[in-house]
Amino acid sequence: MPRKPREKSKTGIYHIVVRGINQQDIFHDEDDFDKFLGTIKKIGLESGITVLGYCLMTNHVHLLVKESDTDVSVFMKRLGVSYAYWYNWKYERRGHVFQDRFKSECVEDDAYLLTVIRYIHKNPVKAAIVNKPEQYRWSSCAAYYKVERQEVNGVDTKLILGILSVHEKLAIEKFQVFMEEGNEDQCLGHVENRRLGEREAYRLIVELLKDKPVSALQTMEPESRNQIMRQLRYEYGLGMRQLSRATGLPLHIVRKV
Repeated sequence: MPRKPREKSKTGIYHIVVRGINQQDIFHDEDDFDKFLGTIKKIGLESGITVLGYCLMTNHVHLLVKESDTDVSVFMKRLGVSYAYWYNWKYERRGHVFQDRFKSECVEDDAYLLTVIRYIHKNPVKAAIVNKPEQYRWSSCAAYYKVERQEVNGVDTKLILGILSVHEKLAIEKFQVFMEEGNEDQCLGHVENRRLGEREAYRLIVELLKDKPVSALQTMEPESRNQIMRQLRYEYGLGMRQLSRATGLPLHIVRKV
């Protein structure tokens, strides 16, 4: 069956999610993260693509971009090919690094644009990697908070901050308040994660356990176990009952994570 054409955004703005093939990690050390960010900046400048935000997790990437003359699909193809070539060279492997086709959603209004950038920056918090989004090194949150005064990997904060105020200092303050508000944001990654079936969930757990049996969770140190459970719950979107069935852990244990 032929693929449906990718929906075109009237604003040219897209929220993009790209994952490692078979949910595998695509970043293993700092050099990997740095290489990908450098590639985004380089190809973005060459393509005329404006990067509005990003978050690099170990096995997937969120991008918020605005296209101009270059179609976003061309940009993503160049980005994927360039990083995969370097990744395969570094790790002495062959084959695909990313899933066959990236996922995207159109961002058509300012309200949803703000929702998406918050959702992207909150990923590491939901995965219990950091307590505050600006603490995560591999996202664009620092650029918006101006934690680092220099431009961060070519990300353009002016468009989104301009929605909040024409005065930069006030816009940053409002952005920080917006980020800290309680929310139930559900964007592209959330919807996609909820599609994992029981078999996919089981395979994912085995991968996270580095091919150890799922029963290893029963005897694992609580903090190590909880870290994996948080990742499954908040990064991959597994429900509590689904986690209980897949891991064999009692529901009351899952609820405490």
